Amino acid sequence: MYPAQALAEAMLARGWRVTLSTDARGARYTGQFPKGVEIRRVASATFARGGALAKLAAPFLIVGGVVTAATRFLSDRPTVVAGFGGYPSIPALAAAWILRVPRLIHEQNGVLGRVNQVFARHVDRIACGTWPTKLPAGVESVHVGNPVRGSVLVRAAAPYPPSDGTIRIVAFGGSQGARVVSDTVPLAIARLPDSLRARLEVAHQARPEDDARVREIYDKAGVSAMVEPFFPDMPDLMAAAHLVVCRSGASSVADLSVIGRPSILIPLAAAIRDEQTANARGLVDANAAILVPESALDPASLSEQMMTVLTSPDAAKRMAANALTQSIPDATDRLAGLVEELGRRET
Repeated sequence: MYPAQALAEAMLARGWRVTLSTDARGARYTGQFPKGVEIRRVASATFARGGALAKLAAPFLIVGGVVTAATRFLSDRPTVVAGFGGYPSIPALAAAWILRVPRLIHEQNGVLGRVNQVFARHVDRIACGTWPTKLPAGVESVHVGNPVRGSVLVRAAAPYPPSDGTIRIVAFGGSQGARVVSDTVPLAIARLPDSLRARLEVAHQARPEDDARVREIYDKAGVSAMVEPFFPDMPDLMAAAHLVVCRSGASSVADLSVIGRPSILIPLAAAIRDEQTANARGLVDANAAILVPESALDPASLSEQMMTVLTSPDAAKRMAANALTQSIPDATDRLAGLVEELGRRET
């Protein structure tokens, strides 16, 4: 949703009218979209979740969503349709293909997701956030980078905070991977030396069901910690952090690159295409991040990796500077330019 939000902000600023087409699940994550964006819900479904009955119902829900989207497009024809992957994008992209509306897809990850694989040969442009991105044979793309929200851009290249006082760690895992982060990060921090723990401030994003035990571990370790299910001010927290420990989702990697922070990245092992490892590669190769495969993740080894960064301020600053070399702060403008190019063709 973050790249879609960033594009919406940019297109509104350029005088465009913007509508977000998503399903009920996606609509829950639209709270930070600009007020000028109209949110339209359409039915969609995935074949990857739920029981047999849900999977049998999926094609009927998708077809219904396509019909709804196409009907809306006939009465209010869009100039361009941009898809950002995932099953909520199916109805709008399919309707745009049927009605021959100019369309593009943006792929955040280093491997095309399933929905974007399906539409890769049926769109006018493919914009890639991670480079290189594995594409079907014969399919071309444009490297634009991953758009970040305006709240991230205003903190681009924020100076690395001094390390002579409080040391701040930010930890989060995303919707699918938060449990593993909550299982390991608090225990790893609890293993740090007393002198270091006494200086720590931790912002830990944890699911509600993990909240109590995460807080208990930090309390027993004498660590000052904010534990919340969601931080609306995450860009602020990142900018103030000395170290970020997180999954290597494409948006997280983009935020880390634009703000410029050392990180320990834990790719989601359950990702079918292992796209999070591909996402992390640029920061790791630039010596801006430490990659810890989930299979090798345990509190003891993670604690050692944290010590490596937190006790070497000069090295941490170099990691922060190296992260900036991987950033594409004008990714949103590049993507908006593609939209306007397709729009000019339509008009």
